[in-house]
Amino acid sequence: MKIKKHIPNTITCCNLFCGCLAIVESFQGHLQVAAYLVGLAAILDFFDGFAARMLRVTSVIGKDLDSLADMVTFGVVPGVVVFHYLEAIEESMMQYTFILVDYSWINYLAFLLVVFSAVRLAKFNNDPRQSDSFIGLPTPANAIFWCSLIFLQDSPMVLSLINPYSMMVGVLLFSALLVSEIPLFALKFRHFGWRGNRIRYSFLGLSLLVLIVFQETGVPLIIILYILFSMIVDIVSRPKRISLNS
Repeated sequence: MKIKKHIPNTITCCNLFCGCLAIVESFQGHLQVAAYLVGLAAILDFFDGFAARMLRVTSVIGKDLDSLADMVTFGVVPGVVVFHYLEAIEESMMQYTFILVDYSWINYLAFLLVVFSAVRLAKFNNDPRQSDSFIGLPTPANAIFWCSLIFLQDSPMVLSLINPYSMMVGVLLFSALLVSEIPLFALKFRHFGWRGNRIRYSFLGLSLLVLIVFQETGVPLIIILYILFSMIVDIVSRPKRISLNS
């Protein structure tokens, strides 16, 4: 029995394990720890596919296992994190207002992220257009965005914009992005040359610059840049695709 065929699935299981730990940490109120675990899981999610392609050991079981792991780590975890984050916002608002408004019903909208992540993964598994790119926001990007919001807790300017209603709008927007028909490029490397990867390398370089300048607080910005960058690439390349198909 060849060991190498089990390497990608082992990495996927480590991703799933990180997701389970992130859920535990979220319920214990350690949202920053949960965010770091999601970040580690995203790295593992990248390398399981990369390892499968490099070792040429792709399989149907591996694909299904990857989606099941992603459902927990990048589907359930962000819903749980946003739920607890909204609870914390509500408690904070109650301390500084004389009008006791019940925002608790909004908290449960966080689980729309779980529902739409499930739909997103189901579509991905049955959409042949998404072998080298994505149609709709990938679940890891969605999870990283929401889990990394905890790093903005020391930014008064950003916190002034965060309230239950702005979070509700954000949840609805990102839920729609998960199942949208918007093309987004994938960080899937079949080789490390510049040709064919210039968009990926350009984005990674820009992301590194954002991290150097803003550190952890730049992570949500990177996800927004990823969405905007993908839209710009699609608009620029659209005339070329039309001319090739005509």
